[in-house]
Amino acid sequence: MTRKAGVGSRIKKYREDRGMTASQLAAKSGVSKSYISELENDSDNGKHPSADKLYAIAKALGVAMSDLLGRPIITDPVFKHPPSLLAFAKQAKLPQADVEMLARIQFRGEPPKTQERWEFIYQAIRNSTAMDG
Repeated sequence: MTRKAGVGSRIKKYREDRGMTASQLAAKSGVSKSYISELENDSDNGKHPSADKLYAIAKALGVAMSDLLGRPIITDPVFKHPPSLLAFAKQAKLPQADVEMLARIQFRGEPPKTQERWEFIYQAIRNSTAMDG
């Protein structure tokens, strides 16, 4: 049975593919050379870099974090918008970004049920922006 390559193995592969030394990757990523070496050489020791360190390494290598994790990129799920929201959005001529923001709102696990409730929530959000200064 073959073991799946770990994060450290993938970091090493991408680094070598780019002709970088561990020192160069450390300098470019801001992650210590010893930590990079530890990841690369002990990729199956159960050690998992923080998201911040993994992001810095991925950015320095010019790859996505998902490439280092060996996982596909997860995109935002497609939301099915409640008909009452769509009706309110059409009536109020809301920008799509506002519709997407509202579509994520739930109270006690449920989205608002009526156009009036959507309008109330939308107005409350809009009125609260003055509080941001």
